[in-house]
Amino acid sequence: MTTWVVTPVYRDTGSFRVLRERLLEVLGALPEAARGAVRFVVIDDTAGQDPEVEGLRACGDVVVLQPPFNLGHQRGIVYALRKMLPRIADDDAVVTMDADGEDRPEDLPRLLAALDEGEAPGHHVVLALRTKRHEPPLFKLLYRGFKVLFRALTGATVRTGNYAAMRGKVAKRVLIHPTFDLAYSSAILALDLPVVYVPCERGVRYQGESKMTYGKLAMHGLRMLMPFTERIAIRALAAFVAFGLLGVVLAAVVVFLKVFTTSSIPGWTSYVALAALIVSLVALGNFISLFVLFSQTRAVSLANIETLTAEQEPVESEAIP
Repeated sequence: MTTWVVTPVYRDTGSFRVLRERLLEVLGALPEAARGAVRFVVIDDTAGQDPEVEGLRACGDVVVLQPPFNLGHQRGIVYALRKMLPRIADDDAVVTMDADGEDRPEDLPRLLAALDEGEAPGHHVVLALRTKRHEPPLFKLLYRGFKVLFRALTGATVRTGNYAAMRGKVAKRVLIHPTFDLAYSSAILALDLPVVYVPCERGVRYQGESKMTYGKLAMHGLRMLMPFTERIAIRALAAFVAFGLLGVVLAAVVVFLKVFTTSSIPGWTSYVALAALIVSLVALGNFISLFVLFSQTRAVSLANIETLTAEQEPVESEAIP
């Protein structure tokens, strides 16, 4: 078995070098029968603008992929997986993780061991379940708010990131689904794939500072919602119907009180209720339209990119067969 470690790198080559050494140390301590070979697939998400990535090509176990433009870490993972799938055997282990150290190498043996556990050994995806995070208080507050919003819109709970493991045969079957063009981690949940969770504490960054700003985090959260477009549309439709029924009921109550009773109703009451209802419906309709349009735009930007750049073979060391 070969373990393929796929990780995006954005001006963070130093962290990847530390990650590689620690992974080799951790996996090297495993029994020989369970160890196998290890190959690293690095996505240069600067699209060739980071000169430090050139040094990684001297490593005999590293494959460097250079997309034509910046894809972001999740879509970069999908791009790399689709490019490398022809070289991955069905029984190989495919691991996706971040390179900055927040996905801990020490947890990888447990993820790999879980590949052959569960009701359908070898046919599920193993995800790292976050049990503890090391972030500033503001980030934790915003993240909790996002989890509540995500749950309300999709019915699913965000508990994982990019840290995942699967067999090659599973990757070859699921990665061709167009939902992965939108987001990697949430696509696994949206497609209802068989999943096994392994509790893992969030690690601490190896070096430097994160390039992820709050604006990029907001964009990342929006992308994670995209694979759930159908669920969101259904819930939005239910809300639309509820608002419509509320409007009918309010109108009926106002008419009944005016026609069949002598109760005085302030004139502004009906106008305020009607205005609030109209504004709510307009906002709901705009949200649905913009969300669907944005989702489709993001999908088109990545569609067939791996075939359009087929002439650009992966840049790798000669040691890779």
